Amino acid sequence: MEHKVIALPKLNQLEPSLESTALKLMEEAGELAQAIGKFRGLSGEHIVGYSEDEVMYMISQELLDVAQTAVSMMYVLEEQYQVDIGKALDKHIQKLIDKGYLSY
Repeated sequence: MEHKVIALPKLNQLEPSLESTALKLMEEAGELAQAIGKFRGLSGEHIVGYSEDEVMYMISQELLDVAQTAVSMMYVLEEQYQVDIGKALDKHIQKLIDKGYLSY
């Protein structure tokens, strides 16, 4: 099974709640969708001046914003609600195997 491991920091200048982090996650996902559609000409808007490499870079930056916010939510779940993210990850991987999305 192939893995991509990305370590993202715990943001230490914020005091996020579950609700504020969920709202931020939706905001960042919207920005990702906008980058995918708008800068690739799929939104109906005519955008000029970006190369394919520039567009992919912008998309990667928005994707990392989504990932950072998701990781922040994991910290909130662990620290404020005592959720064992490691155990949740194991169950998530098993779910992917059960659905046929992943094999060992």
